[in-house]
Amino acid sequence: MFFALGSAALWWAQARGWSLASFRLFFLMGAVLNVPWLALGTIYLLFGRRVGDATRAWLIGLSGAAAGVVLIAPTKDVELLPDELPKGSDLFGVAPRVFAAVGSGVAALVIFAGAVWSLWRVARRRTPSVGVHHRTIVDPRRNAGGNALIALGTIVLSLSGTLAGRLGESRAFIVTLLVGVVILFAGFLVASTRRSQSPTQQLARDIAR
Repeated sequence: MFFALGSAALWWAQARGWSLASFRLFFLMGAVLNVPWLALGTIYLLFGRRVGDATRAWLIGLSGAAAGVVLIAPTKDVELLPDELPKGSDLFGVAPRVFAAVGSGVAALVIFAGAVWSLWRVARRRTPSVGVHHRTIVDPRRNAGGNALIALGTIVLSLSGTLAGRLGESRAFIVTLLVGVVILFAGFLVASTRRSQSPTQQLARDIAR
């Protein structure tokens, strides 16, 4: 949903020209809210339902606070160019940029660390869980591979600033958005698709339980 709304704001701005309203929506969905909600899946995977539900409750409250700050925050006296993607530092004060830094930076670190942890646990023939949380995973390798793709997609999405110098702000965001979303979607497909099992394998697994 956040990708869809952020992409819609970007499309509208490219077609009609950037305005304060379109940039607020783009900034909120892309820089503030999107990555934390992706990271919530990693929290559920590593720490289980109880920690995941508690994190989700906090995230709902923080998302509401972030939305209020970004949508009503005063802006600097800067003229928006219709064909040029604005920068958050040029328009906003401290509060919206803090939400963006925490939402993108900390959440991306959680996703990346979770992917590394999952791959390491699978390499040791263990399930990707933390502490006392134990989760039965039918195919740990597929699950860890999906996490790795999700982490890679998150990294790609964060490269827009690096590409901006070579491709231009708008084009960099479009390229990284497209590539990042494709990799993320592949990661979700890999992690959520179960490998088919023979009846004998299923019976052995049921007996082991």
